[in-house]
Amino acid sequence: MSEHERDYAEKRDFIRMRVEAEVSLISAGQEIAGVCLDLSSSGMQVQAPRQFKEGDLLTVRIDSEHAALRGLEADTEVVWTKTVGDEQQLGLKILKMR
Repeated sequence: MSEHERDYAEKRDFIRMRVEAEVSLISAGQEIAGVCLDLSSSGMQVQAPRQFKEGDLLTVRIDSEHAALRGLEADTEVVWTKTVGDEQQLGLKILKMR
């Protein structure tokens, strides 16, 4: 890792937690299954089976398997995309938690 990359990484305001959780991406009333790869208090990285573009607004829902814990639901905006094979990785900025 170069000195510049290390400086940038150390300046990150929010710690990212690696997860592999199933998510529902809701776009224009359509629900698409995806996988959350990592999560922070301001955003998440998600892998999706279809293409989105920067600026798209998505509702993301992560259901909890535990009765005592509530799942996560958030309104998000796509801030970056990366195509990986037939799927796409998305950088999502959390706009509002529900």
